[in-house]
This record gives sequence, structure tokens and C-alpha cells, in this order.
Amino acid sequence: MAPPVLLSRSLDPLLGIFTGVFAYYLHETHPRTALSPEERLSALLRWKWAQHSESRKAHHRLPENTA
Repeated sequence: MAPPVLLSRSLDPLLGIFTGVFAYYLHETHPRTALSPEERLSALLRWKWAQHSESRKAHHRLPENTA
């Protein structure tokens, strides 16, 4: 017996991803559950990107006295 599918084998995962992203968007923007700007996903992503950029700069920085 084949597993039940809602639309098709390829559209079901896309529908699930869309539903999850939309639900998270509504959770962040709904007035009753609205998060402060520091707690939003965009702030976390900016912080992680800055941290990653700094670590890459420190890793790729050349030693100063290499003679």
C-alpha cells in the first residue's frame, strides 16, 4: 500500500516548507506574539553573519613579521 499523499510526492514537501515559513512569519509579526526587534530571526542572522565574517578575517589575516 502506497503512503498517502496530499498533492503529489514532489509538491508535499514544498507545501510543508511554505506552511512552516508562513507560520513562523505570522508568529513573529502577530501583535499578540510579536517579538522585540532583538529577538527576531533577522537580528540573530545578522549577528551570526558578523561573527562569521570576523572569524574569517582573523583566520585569513597574514602574519605581520614573516621574514
